[in-house]
Amino acid sequence: MANEEIDIIQRIFETRLQQADLDRILTALSESERGELIDKIGNLLRRISALIDVSNKVSDSLSLNVLLPRLMDIISEALNSDRSTLFLYDSEPKELFSRIAQGETTGEIRFPSTAGIAGSIFSAGEGEIINDAYADSRFNQEIDRKTGYRTKNILCAPIKNKGKAIGVTQVLNKNLGDFNEEDMALLEALTSQAASALENAQLYERVEKSAKEEAQLLEVTSAIASELKLDALLGRIIHVTTDMLEAERSTLFMYDRKTNELWSRVAEGLEVKEIRFPSFAGIAGSCFSTGEVINIPDAYADERFNPEVDKKTGFRTRSILCMPVSNKEGQKLGVVQVLNKKGGPFAFNDERRLRAFTAQAAVALENAQLFEDVLNERNYNESILKSLSNGVVSLSAELNLIKANSAALRLFGWQEEEITDKPVSELLPEEENAWILESLNKVRESGEVDIAVDTEVKVTSGDLASINLTVVPLIGIDGDSIGNMLIIEDITSEKRVKSTMARYMTKEVVDKLMEAGEDALGGSDQVATVLFSDIRSFTTISEELGARDTVTMLNDYFTEMIEVIFAHGGILDKYIGDAIMALFGTPFPGPNDASDAVQVAIEMLRVLRHLNEKRVKEGKQIIRIGIGISSGGLIAGNIGSLKRMDYTVIGDTVNTASRLEGATKYYGVPLLWSEPTTQQLDNSFQARQVDLIRVKGKHLPIGVYEGLDHHTPDTFPNMKETLEAFHAGLLDYRKGNWDTAIKYFESALRANSDDGPSKLFLERCHHYLAAPPPDDWGGVWSLTEK
Repeated sequence: MANEEIDIIQRIFETRLQQADLDRILTALSESERGELIDKIGNLLRRISALIDVSNKVSDSLSLNVLLPRLMDIISEALNSDRSTLFLYDSEPKELFSRIAQGETTGEIRFPSTAGIAGSIFSAGEGEIINDAYADSRFNQEIDRKTGYRTKNILCAPIKNKGKAIGVTQVLNKNLGDFNEEDMALLEALTSQAASALENAQLYERVEKSAKEEAQLLEVTSAIASELKLDALLGRIIHVTTDMLEAERSTLFMYDRKTNELWSRVAEGLEVKEIRFPSFAGIAGSCFSTGEVINIPDAYADERFNPEVDKKTGFRTRSILCMPVSNKEGQKLGVVQVLNKKGGPFAFNDERRLRAFTAQAAVALENAQLFEDVLNERNYNESILKSLSNGVVSLSAELNLIKANSAALRLFGWQEEEITDKPVSELLPEEENAWILESLNKVRESGEVDIAVDTEVKVTSGDLASINLTVVPLIGIDGDSIGNMLIIEDITSEKRVKSTMARYMTKEVVDKLMEAGEDALGGSDQVATVLFSDIRSFTTISEELGARDTVTMLNDYFTEMIEVIFAHGGILDKYIGDAIMALFGTPFPGPNDASDAVQVAIEMLRVLRHLNEKRVKEGKQIIRIGIGISSGGLIAGNIGSLKRMDYTVIGDTVNTASRLEGATKYYGVPLLWSEPTTQQLDNSFQARQVDLIRVKGKHLPIGVYEGLDHHTPDTFPNMKETLEAFHAGLLDYRKGNWDTAIKYFESALRANSDDGPSKLFLERCHHYLAAPPPDDWGGVWSLTEK
């Protein structure tokens, strides 16, 4: 009977069934069978009508606010249910959301995409029929208690577009009986029909919202960028933040480095009151200290919130969004705190918008703070601040010192409170400085400016400084002399720079730099080689030695290592605690930079061996180090702040060298270098490839090589046999021939039981025997740590 009914229905809709045929079939059926057939035809018509309805009603709108209610009405009617809800997936916060009418506006419901029945169905990607909602542990009965609604049964199915889940539909309380598989099939058909339109509407809404937000952000950042008065800027930022996030109020707390406090200014009548508290106190302090965004949907449920503030002000705090304000260098300037978003707690989108705005506001804040600082300094002593690079000393007509700026104080080593009103002859009493007094007397007699170029003056410390001196007469309004001014240009900087740089590089490189000028230290793309070395277990050693012996050990060690670096044309970039970073090929490239770096590493290990022999004889602990080398492109130049800059290099080559230095511990060897370094070497160095690795932060694998020239027969016994067995094992390892590889690595260890790479690969082979790697493994090992 079922097959005949299906055939009848199919022929009806294909318009091939004649009236006589239909009459004959209906006559042959009993009354109950005719009713059943008519019901099935009616249900099918109703479902087809629903599908057509969905197709019609999703094609004329790109608004989710329009589409979601339409679809929910169609689904509820088609499935003869009490109500339905359609949730879409928002990938940024990883939440499911829906829209509901709230008076004349549309509200939004959001929850994690794994929460409740809807989240479970979305995550699993398979629909479910739940005939008793209260018997399901995933169902939140609290919602029913709050709304007064009684949920009995649930039909829930994911919304899929091209096989990918983009949301979930939840249908509640079928009017007659329970939901069945036909209902599930209909729901899946309806949502599948609408899926593409829903995804397009969601994308359209996202693009439209992003455009509006960008326009708004551009408008508000333009408005604050022109404000240089700090108090006015603070007020404007607070006003914009409150409006932009649709909140009730906002506060911007600035950081005072001198007192380690957060402060803000608030208006009280005609006065402006300043609020201050420790930079670690409360929610704002926690946000500033950790640098993390704090989003609290219920303030009174958070133990960091102080309800006493609400009691004093009469304001009721519900939700809080707190975000650090940082400049482009990552330096925290303060914290912005926003209270009580209208319509519910702050969402992920609010965090994103506030983060974008605070990034722009930070620039304006720094400009305003700088302007305020400069203005204050200028008001304090405008005449002295007209020259910041040269020393300026003003003298009375009697040649007593009236004022000296900071540059002059620094140069001569004077203390301001000790020199005011003192005769200049007492401040510069040495014979080497007599020429300054002669110049002053000459100017007093002639009334003309006197200039002395590239001369020396003896300062308080006893050192000699090279200066250019200009002695200027000070003439009053009436034309009489009221004193003199000394303008001092310190020209010892070139000598100091040369002396300082000699501690980091050879004399030849220093001479080249001085000849090339500042351009040689400017930012440039270069190909160079970077060497990192680090003392193993330094913390343990320092704890055992104590502070004094640790410093002595480091000085002895660094002295030996730096001599090796300089002997091969390397540059000491910096000390990093017990580590050394050296450069080869910058600022001036050489023909053998990679070879020089490798030779330095070999010599460092040889010198260290002799140093350790001496330390053992003296009863001292031996020093072990790891060295990593990498070659390639990097950016070199003076990097830092306006107050202090260092010549250094940055880029992937630097990071790789650092990672390889750390990897020496993993492979149990003292020296590793990268494939690009190997490509720049000649064949005079002995090395073996120990692995193909993917270092942390990189996607493409690189070959890693162990340098062997520093070894002796004692430090690496049976080297030839060990290397042959290791190489053969490595080939089988990369082919996945674990059993054969194990035999080779065991053979290598019989030749040299301390060979770190052989131990490591033997462990890997046993591991892969139990848990084989994926087919696209390719023999690459990923390092997850430095």
